[in-house]
Amino acid sequence: MSIWSRITQALASLAAGEGLAAVFEKLRTPPERTVGFTIAVIALSAKMAKADGLVTRDEVSAFREVFAIAPEDEAGAARVFNLARQDVAGFEEYARRIARLFGDGSAALYDLMEGLFHIAMADGSYHPKEDDFLRRVAEIFGLKVAQFEDMRARFVPEARCSPYRVLGVTPETPLDEIRTAYRRLVRDSHPDIMIARGVPEEAVKLSQKRLAEINRAWEEISARETA
Repeated sequence: MSIWSRITQALASLAAGEGLAAVFEKLRTPPERTVGFTIAVIALSAKMAKADGLVTRDEVSAFREVFAIAPEDEAGAARVFNLARQDVAGFEEYARRIARLFGDGSAALYDLMEGLFHIAMADGSYHPKEDDFLRRVAEIFGLKVAQFEDMRARFVPEARCSPYRVLGVTPETPLDEIRTAYRRLVRDSHPDIMIARGVPEEAVKLSQKRLAEINRAWEEISARETA
């Protein structure tokens, strides 16, 4: 059964009048946390689209920046998006429920924020209202300001940061400690580790950009240090 079929099942309670946000309360344990993760990304993306007023003609195409969606599952993905867009609950309430689902400040919430950045940048621009939206979501998720700024710098070209910041070190950090930080980040960004945190297999693209930036930063730093 595809994750979109499982999502459809998870949303069946909507027919009984439950709000979409309430669905998250039922998705606390594996493997359904992957369903919760996917609904969270799509639901908050729908709220973000309303925040900046720039809804694309085909919203599902933006999800392909994060998720692998088979043609037969596109209708299910679109249904989740439309339900979230129509739900009267505000994005802050969504974010709070999602934070409770995964635990404030958890690595899964960091992964989820990356998914939102992927989608925010899918059209090649970063709207100020998207920035306001994502900052508030990150705050509700319990992420540190530095974590948000580092993530923003990886996704938004004009905010690009130094390779040292990507690895969470400084130019004064010894090279062996930088190497250790680099290896830890690579390990934590491995698709298998992310799946264990609740990221669905369909969202493996989430790790690709992060790993590319981590590897780029290490290569740049190691070239400087050994020159």
